Amino acid sequence: MTFRKIDPEKLSNSVVRQIEGLILHGILRPGERLPSEREMSERLGVSRPSLREAIAELQDAGLLTARAGSGVFVAEVLGSAFSPALTKLFASHDDAVFDYLDFRRDLEGLAAERAARLGSDTDLKVIAAIFTRMEAAHQKRDPSDEANLDAQFHMAIIEASHNVVMLHMMRSMFDLLRQGVFYNRQVIFKQRLTRGALLDQHRTINDAIQAREPEAARAAVETHLIFVRNALADDLKASRNEAVAQLRFEHERGR
Repeated sequence: MTFRKIDPEKLSNSVVRQIEGLILHGILRPGERLPSEREMSERLGVSRPSLREAIAELQDAGLLTARAGSGVFVAEVLGSAFSPALTKLFASHDDAVFDYLDFRRDLEGLAAERAARLGSDTDLKVIAAIFTRMEAAHQKRDPSDEANLDAQFHMAIIEASHNVVMLHMMRSMFDLLRQGVFYNRQVIFKQRLTRGALLDQHRTINDAIQAREPEAARAAVETHLIFVRNALADDLKASRNEAVAQLRFEHERGR
């Protein structure tokens, strides 16, 4: 007979698997501080030695990091997706902006399609709640809150697609977006008419996902990101035209 005696799994291994799962599914995020040792051991129902053993294993794996006097944090694993040299290269070439938007159009279109088809009722409630906050932020003169909620809205759709590879890839991309590596989101929020159009586009995306219409959700995301691409191209062209106009003005003034 080929049966073997089953050994009970160590508690620390169960803890490791649970924390790995939370990181994998994007519930625990890079830079997030874990609860205190006492609180975690109580929540997990394990002894502190078992918890310490699990934490040590996750630190060795590079998923957690300890900071003296501050606690244990989820490691900034997303930053490793792009080397500093590549990030600098992206930031110094306009072509990267448009390649980035084309990439987002393709990937996020698929994510919206999957969210409409596979997202849970709770996933859809999260997307709807963020859109409601976007509507409220739209009333403010300062576009900062609306721009930040824009990114949160798109990430919520990606999370609702339930594809962990896509989730971590796009979180890494959005981290660079927040840093202004690809473009400053507020550029496209400068004019009130543009802000209104963007809000309407997000409403269309949200409506399609809430109605669980995969094809309509994908088309709405693609239409939105084509609009963003064109708006940024127009802004870039206007900036270059202004630079040329300034040179002409200075030349004429010096004659």
